[in-house]
Amino acid sequence: MKQLQTGSFYGQTNQTTHLQGITITDTEYTLDKVDWHYHENAYFTFILAGNVIEGNKKEVYHCPAGSLLFHNWHDPHYNIKPKGFTRGFHIELQKRWFDNLELKQDKLEGSFAIQNPDVKFLLYRIFKESKICDELTAMTVEMLLLQTLNKMQVNNAGMSRQIPAWVGKLKMLLADDPARKHTLSELSGLLQLHPVHLSRDFSRYFNCTMGEYIRKLRVEKAFALLADDGSSLTDIAYACGFADQSHFLRCFKQFGGSNPSAYRKFLLKPC
Repeated sequence: MKQLQTGSFYGQTNQTTHLQGITITDTEYTLDKVDWHYHENAYFTFILAGNVIEGNKKEVYHCPAGSLLFHNWHDPHYNIKPKGFTRGFHIELQKRWFDNLELKQDKLEGSFAIQNPDVKFLLYRIFKESKICDELTAMTVEMLLLQTLNKMQVNNAGMSRQIPAWVGKLKMLLADDPARKHTLSELSGLLQLHPVHLSRDFSRYFNCTMGEYIRKLRVEKAFALLADDGSSLTDIAYACGFADQSHFLRCFKQFGGSNPSAYRKFLLKPC
């Protein structure tokens, strides 16, 4: 089985940024299928455009734009690329980076998909920072990565405690169609949960109100749609469930840290 070294990914890598123990690559996936392989370093895969299927020894992930995976070092997997353009953003974390910060790499075992929209927002900010690439980029990326790992570990710690089945079901319901206009009574009925119970316990498991969480999911969907330069901001706003473009802009800036036009320029800028 082939091992890929630092900065090596199958396809056409259009940009590689080497920081202190961190390597960032922007790669177009050009191969229809990549056989079983593993990487020297732990790394994130963030799909910016298109689709890819990735399988490991435990699961198979269907990854459209906006999907985020974490792979630990030496974890074998394979890739299949459906027809069409696919672009991936990778962040490799070398062992010395973990060691220098006295972080325990073994706390994040195996490969897994990350669904938390707050983590994805941090990855979009890292992508944007990699395109700025000035003397402050290394420090900024490291800070954002530490925030990312902290959120992941907090999330994993929460998963280890007993979580009611309705939490996972609700996440799937809301993520399946963020643009849909739900009501509390409708969701309570689908979950077979009293509205008072749902209202009381939602923030305990989601760390925000239901309205805030749905807005995050809508912004997350908007990030993925911005890769299509044929869609206007108004088109994207309505596709994601926002009342109008101004509402979309406010929410995007709140959770994404910039306005969508600025992010789209970084996304579509030639490498």
